[in-house]
Amino acid sequence: MEPLIPAPKQGGRPAHWERREIVNASLYALRAGQSWRLLPHDLPPWQTVYWYFRRWRNEGRWETIQERLRAQARRQQGREETPSAAVLDSQTVKTTEKGGRVG
Repeated sequence: MEPLIPAPKQGGRPAHWERREIVNASLYALRAGQSWRLLPHDLPPWQTVYWYFRRWRNEGRWETIQERLRAQARRQQGREETPSAAVLDSQTVKTTEKGGRVG
């Protein structure tokens, strides 16, 4: 993932948090399914993590990371990098057996 995450810009104020910590915090929040504000205190501040997460999402970086990781996992399994077919499953929701008006 490292080549896909942009390095801090040269000049200006130096970066306070390592990019790896920001990625770890983003993945932690997403995996836990919790509010950004509930990030543990040993991770970067939630405002910083959320700012980078939104920026990278809008740039399409997370999608690129997912595509590369999926391709790598498929290669390790001896499969083609991209799937050739997909399976969609749908389920019918049953209504009441009475039919007509219920009142």
